[in-house]
Amino acid sequence: MDVKISQRAASIKPSPTLAVSAKAGQLRAEGRDIIGLGAGEPDFDTPEHIKQAAIQALNEGFTKYTAVGGTAGLIQAIIQKFKRENDLEYSTDQILVSCGCKHSLYNLMQALLNAGDEVIIPAPYWVSYPDMAKLAGAETVIIKTNAEGNLKITPEQLQAAITSKTRLFILNSPSNPTGVCYTPDELASLGKVLANHPDIVIATDDIYEHILWGQESFQNIVNVCPDLYDHTVVLNGVSKAYSMTGWRIGYAGGPASLIQAMKKIQSQSTSNPTSISQVAAQAALEGDQSYINTSNKIFKERHDFVHEQLNKIEGIECHASEGTFYLFPNFQGVIDRMENINNDIELAEYLLEQGEIAMVPGSAFGAPGYIRLSFATSMENLQKGMERLEKALT
Repeated sequence: MDVKISQRAASIKPSPTLAVSAKAGQLRAEGRDIIGLGAGEPDFDTPEHIKQAAIQALNEGFTKYTAVGGTAGLIQAIIQKFKRENDLEYSTDQILVSCGCKHSLYNLMQALLNAGDEVIIPAPYWVSYPDMAKLAGAETVIIKTNAEGNLKITPEQLQAAITSKTRLFILNSPSNPTGVCYTPDELASLGKVLANHPDIVIATDDIYEHILWGQESFQNIVNVCPDLYDHTVVLNGVSKAYSMTGWRIGYAGGPASLIQAMKKIQSQSTSNPTSISQVAAQAALEGDQSYINTSNKIFKERHDFVHEQLNKIEGIECHASEGTFYLFPNFQGVIDRMENINNDIELAEYLLEQGEIAMVPGSAFGAPGYIRLSFATSMENLQKGMERLEKALT
């Protein structure tokens, strides 16, 4: 029987980053020695005190449903985290815990957007933003950036993209995939534009907040422009900062009416996040934070090595990252000089099949000619990967 799928499902594509990881896994299962530089996942183990909190919760039988929006303990930990680290005040009805930051974003778009609404997304963008908007029936307005502007949008571009249909603006800083971070002055300039449009909701995706070295301290747009507080949703999670990707806990803070609508969406999909993971996330937010500085130092060392190696290869231009665990080099010069390679997708396929290196083509992020490389793996793997890359392209 040939089952007809919905137009909704047919209109979107699978996550390219997960597809690359799956393909690399398949080749490994066939006996190939693939160096995975595609997945955005720290290679470190979850800190021990976090795991022990989960084990204790399991042993004590904390294995039942919780409140849809999160346990009282975790919600309070998130409120204190926002106050302590971001100088943001929220009440309990302004917080929602979800199954990862990705789930928080999905809930937001489902709760906010109607058919025909517009979502402004700077490119390069995280791969799931446009398809999430499509699933909510909205249209995407992509703002393209360039290397001369360090892959950041300008206030003039933002103003030009706004129409009477604009409902949501998404900002991710530090950025996946580019690793760039907007300065306070740049955020203030964007904030001046948005202050004139209080009907536009701002989503600041802060999931890489703690993986940062290009600035002295992290600031998001509502820190710099407090007058935007009433129409900003701050999204975060424990996946990247604490190496808890598989635990699936994200959270959002924002206007109470919107958060409650997001909770309704969640109540009809996943219900509550995993009980044991919520205990672990609370331990992460309330416990020893030294892991963050330790892992950041290692990420920076890896970044510096890979950044230097990439810029040694003819045809590659790579700006330094200011955070995250990604570099986003421009491979157009390589594409132009290689026979039978016409674009970044073909190049990524060639590098996987012939070079045994898994990376994600820039087209998936709205930036043809680029390739995203994750250095969230061991220095040994990075050294092998750079040797293979140079050999494959020479």
